Amino acid sequence: MEQGIRETGEPFKRLFFAVDCTSTQRRAIAQWRSELGMGNGRPVPSAHFHLTLMFLGSVSTAQLPAILAAAAGVKMPGVPLTVELDRLEVWRHARALVLTPSQTPVALRQLVYALQQALLPLGFAEAPREYRPHLTLLRHYQGPVPEALVAADFILRARHFTLFESRKGRYWPLAHWPLQSD
Repeated sequence: MEQGIRETGEPFKRLFFAVDCTSTQRRAIAQWRSELGMGNGRPVPSAHFHLTLMFLGSVSTAQLPAILAAAAGVKMPGVPLTVELDRLEVWRHARALVLTPSQTPVALRQLVYALQQALLPLGFAEAPREYRPHLTLLRHYQGPVPEALVAADFILRARHFTLFESRKGRYWPLAHWPLQSD
């Protein structure tokens, strides 16, 4: 969705924080997905592969400087974030085929919590449900979990997190913050 104008005349952007995949990771995951031989669902473009940390939704462009400042204040331990995507799941309610970690790393939960706390004073509050990290492979998917010839085993190593804008069906990075202190 592109930047729009709300009924009040206020410009807005659709924003989310995520851990991005490298181009090598994107290619490997896309290749693995193609070997599943999926006949239904809409494949997510590999350029969109990411792990969402926090979805902000439609946000007034006037709030952007405060969001950037809040994210800049998020401090993490001095190590890269490592997430192993090793499970294939169907999320029926969301109608999505997703890759998930069997174990959510403590550092990932800490990052999500730190972001939530940093953005709370700005009026952003996540729904009161448990954070479920995932990488969406297919949308509008209906069917059982497909059997893979090779088990999912993708290691995402992130050195930063990113604020993205969703515009015209594409994701545009607006800013990055390091996950490790120098």
